Amino acid sequence: MTTVGFVGLGQMGRPMSRNLLKAGHGVAVFDIDRSAVDAMAQEGARAAESPADAAEGADFVITMLPTGPIVSNAVFGDGGIAESLAPAALYIDSSTILPQETMAIGARLAEQDKRMIDAPVGRTSAHAESGSLVFMVGGEDSDIAQARPLLEVMGEVIIPCGPLGAAATVKLINNYISAVCNLATAEGFAMAEAAGVAPSALVEVLGYTPAGRGHLHTTWPEKALKDDPTPAFKLDLAHKDMGLALAMAAQLKVPAVTGAAGREVYAMARAQGRGEDDWTTGILRTLKALSASDR
Repeated sequence: MTTVGFVGLGQMGRPMSRNLLKAGHGVAVFDIDRSAVDAMAQEGARAAESPADAAEGADFVITMLPTGPIVSNAVFGDGGIAESLAPAALYIDSSTILPQETMAIGARLAEQDKRMIDAPVGRTSAHAESGSLVFMVGGEDSDIAQARPLLEVMGEVIIPCGPLGAAATVKLINNYISAVCNLATAEGFAMAEAAGVAPSALVEVLGYTPAGRGHLHTTWPEKALKDDPTPAFKLDLAHKDMGLALAMAAQLKVPAVTGAAGREVYAMARAQGRGEDDWTTGILRTLKALSASDR
């Protein structure tokens, strides 16, 4: 029987550890909220007194915690995981933290000849309950292969992203894109309401366009991802349409912060001579050029 130490029994951690129990693994759990530990103990987990206690004798130790400093303390603080993590055991951090924090923790563990991968998750607590999370994984290929059967108990998609810290990078980019798209969508629906347009009409239209279907599945594959500037839709036209939408938003007295910032980037692209380029390739080339100039 595989034994797992699990530290962090919040909205995601508790159902993840529960699925490990259901799969027949021995699970020792720790959280600063003792009631969460006691609840899992009633389901068959061993109640640990510290992260070190949870890691004692474990084949794997998983953390699902809110911040990088908290993760670091759970690993290296008094009664931390590093005190009892066996040389053959694998430490898996599923928290959402900075890549630099992940790599710093991994480097300290490596000095002790201990191994780590980062495996932050995508999707929601409902997917944690059903065992259908998406795991982004960073680390050595052999370590990822060792962890895969365990991760597959908690998730249905396992995506290797590169070396340690790469998964943390991908997770933050994913959440950034999602949060910004959510805000832009909210601005659009606020405009529709202010203009007296039925939300159902907007939903139906968005279901047929990149705005609703997502650029990665519509415009990007044949243009930006192939670095092809031949226009399917010109960047100049996107800039013009954003200006019209912002003028309408101003008339409706609806804040359109993401659109206002975005139009400035499109203006930069036009200033770089990309107005005739495809809007996806042109905007990506612009941001890459600006990023390279700051290095």
